[in-house]
Amino acid sequence: MASPQGLAPSTRTLLFLSAAVIVLAGVHATREVLAPLFLAAVLVIIVHPIRHPLEARGWHRAAATTVVIAVVYLILLVLIAMLVFAGVQFAGLVQEYLQDLQDAVGGATSWLASLGLDQDAVSSATDALQPSQLLGVATSISGAVVGVASTLFVVVTYVIFMSVDAARYDGAHVEFGATQGGVLRRATTFNIGVRRYFVVSASFGAVVAVIDGLALWALGVPAPAVWAILAFVTNFIPNIGFVIGVIPPTIMALVVGGWPLALAVIAVYSAVNVVLQVLVQPKFVADAVNITLTLSFVSVIFWTFVIGPLGAILAVPLTLLTRAVLLQGGPETAWYSWLSGEDLPKPAPSPDPDPEPAAVERPSAS
Repeated sequence: MASPQGLAPSTRTLLFLSAAVIVLAGVHATREVLAPLFLAAVLVIIVHPIRHPLEARGWHRAAATTVVIAVVYLILLVLIAMLVFAGVQFAGLVQEYLQDLQDAVGGATSWLASLGLDQDAVSSATDALQPSQLLGVATSISGAVVGVASTLFVVVTYVIFMSVDAARYDGAHVEFGATQGGVLRRATTFNIGVRRYFVVSASFGAVVAVIDGLALWALGVPAPAVWAILAFVTNFIPNIGFVIGVIPPTIMALVVGGWPLALAVIAVYSAVNVVLQVLVQPKFVADAVNITLTLSFVSVIFWTFVIGPLGAILAVPLTLLTRAVLLQGGPETAWYSWLSGEDLPKPAPSPDPDPEPAAVERPSAS
């Protein structure tokens, strides 16, 4: 049986693509199990460095691991509390402004019809604004929160196991640095990239959330805290999070203040979110994790299709993981690593050729 190295390049590429399709199909089929696993792994990677200063101060490994687990649980509880608050408040707003929503939909339908649009197009455009649809969105948000809570036990179990194993893996460089140095370097690069990505995203998300919340409060849009939370969460979705975050507050502004207030909300989000989330943040993310802007955008769509909504938030870390596993830094994959945005190490300068030996002066015969 011929080895893969003995096959033609086109045949190897075809085999690789076939294997990739099979693996992705398996990941998609088991996404209910793998999505919490990926989330737990990312959280552990982010929090793991906390243990190092604790152990340096003399803490036992078990105590430092317990602190890591506790911090991960705290992050999860804060995220769930934020989503619960936002979901409940959003559902209450839809109920409170139900009649106003119906009136706004009727006005939008008449305005679109006056522009001469086809009736089917008008119906398609206004169906998304129907109160029943918005109630469905609120129900979906609540259902998603319940789904996260129902899988919390699985995530908790993953976090415990991964935190314990991560403490053990800290010694891998000492044990196998000489033989597996390349693999360990890429694993370290992946971990650092994940941390940098979420630090950048959380920092920009906090700034955007505060500015949006204060601006909506000043404009008189109901529940500005809900839309600030939404802006923070959607900021972890590269490039397209802005679109998801601007629609609900714009609809609410349209209901309570008409088109002038809705346009004011769009203007605020365009001035703040577009500049920070769409123009500035992707460049910082690309520099922090060495990934191209195009790949970060495509990864959102790709991983959302593969593992569901959580894939939009974990798109960049999963892309970094794929690159670390498949592109091991050898000469055959260096071209693909460079295309993905990774900075390749500069080759060591070749040593200067040995200088010609100096002519040896022969002693003259006396």
